[in-house]
Amino acid sequence: MSGSGPTPLFAAYGIVKRFGAFTANDGVDLEIRAGEIHALLGENGAGKSTLMKILYGLLEPSEGVVTHRGDVVRLASPEAARALGIGMVFQHFSLCENLTVAENIALVMPKSLGGRALPERIARLGREYGLHLDPDRPVWSLSAGERQRIEIVRCLLQDPKLIILDEPTSVLTPGEAEGLFTVLERLRDEGRALLYISHRLDEVRRLCTRATILRGGRVVGACNPQDETARSLAALMVGTQVRAVTPKAPPAGGRERLRVERLDLPAPGLHATPLRDVSLSVAGGEILGIAGIAGNGQAELFAALSGETPAPRPDSVRIDGAPVGRRGINARRRCGAAFVPEERNGHAAAPSMRLSENALLSRHATAPLARLGLLQRGAAQDLARRVIEAFDVRKAGPDPAAGTLSGGNLQKFVVGREILAEPGLLVVNQPTWGVDAAAAAQIRQAVIDLAGRGAAILVISQDLDELFEIADAIAVLHAGTLSAPVPTGRTSRAAVGLLMGGADEPGADTVALPARAAIREAAHAP
Repeated sequence: MSGSGPTPLFAAYGIVKRFGAFTANDGVDLEIRAGEIHALLGENGAGKSTLMKILYGLLEPSEGVVTHRGDVVRLASPEAARALGIGMVFQHFSLCENLTVAENIALVMPKSLGGRALPERIARLGREYGLHLDPDRPVWSLSAGERQRIEIVRCLLQDPKLIILDEPTSVLTPGEAEGLFTVLERLRDEGRALLYISHRLDEVRRLCTRATILRGGRVVGACNPQDETARSLAALMVGTQVRAVTPKAPPAGGRERLRVERLDLPAPGLHATPLRDVSLSVAGGEILGIAGIAGNGQAELFAALSGETPAPRPDSVRIDGAPVGRRGINARRRCGAAFVPEERNGHAAAPSMRLSENALLSRHATAPLARLGLLQRGAAQDLARRVIEAFDVRKAGPDPAAGTLSGGNLQKFVVGREILAEPGLLVVNQPTWGVDAAAAAQIRQAVIDLAGRGAAILVISQDLDELFEIADAIAVLHAGTLSAPVPTGRTSRAAVGLLMGGADEPGADTVALPARAAIREAAHAP
């Protein structure tokens, strides 16, 4: 995609990257100009991460070149990339919890930029860009938004000319995201180049004036995102129109299938979050969304609901009326429950095991499957095949190891495995974390359809668009305390975002009613 305009600040031409017989990038061209925010778009497995790692010196290409102001350069390491002015803000924070802000930043600073003056430089840069940080605060005491600021500040302290951002808003409240957008626009206006990677296409349309689209490791198009809609961008990414999610019908007032009553749990570790007086209720046909910023007790709540962490009292958690608070995950599955944890690799699936073996991991202890003899290899392969076909899981080979799948395809497999069990209760943590628009729509539709068949669904998610699309009501988990659920039609993203950030009271457009009465009132409203 070499153009006739000015020489790009950085460019990649003919990039090929092979891993054995697999080609992750296949002749990719990319030009990034100074003073622009350039989007790199593609579905899961399209080759974005590989190209990003090549530009940051984490991988070297099998073929092709990278240029800086027209000159071919070799990026043999991240240090070499940073020396040329390339910085990167990763999706997953790489911070040491027990160190201070300044100590974390000093870890990656060249000696010439560290020393006693570093705290003042951090504070000065924070004031300049609105990225306020206390250099002496320990990281464990910071919110997700403040941790994101650390990543950006330590990148900016090295005065980068190109900043690569990988899903930078994935753990931010709406207000924090707005603040980040202001910073990014200022950096653009200073003449820096930004390469922006996100599955949130409305953000891309707001920020970016050029986009390169990858599919199957190749460049398949380029556009100005501001001339597109989110749906047309998604179609460019996947090669076809993404089916819209069918809106969920109001719940029909089914029987209560999950009740959590006054659940208190101490923090299981030094940096974990204790749960305080958590109560909730979900009936058949209902989807209750739990919003919150990472680190506010979502993992601890999931563990308490799944049985990985026992509750203090048996009646703290009830499934279809049975007290299961002291019972483990297999006992809860035998009560008709299913669970999808946030971490798909290592928690939801064993990366080194085949898909057929992973298909049985969550079902081996359930009585109906034991009677059917599904522990036999042929039956396990049949179960995996049904999940693969129903959820369009794309893979290499007939029964590959789970770890060989892209993140989005493994997520579809894990969610599909649980939904095809037809549970009466599904608890899912971050159902579409890091997946492309088509995969997200498919997963959300499957969750809605399961609720339509009478299951109770509890969805823990940091994606407010997701919760407003599929949930009947939303509650907010902040610092281990759960707010009263409110029907999605009677609140707003701004009000929920305030609660996520720690506001004590709901916004004016939020009505704090008990979950059962509120949902049923909304369902029967004219």
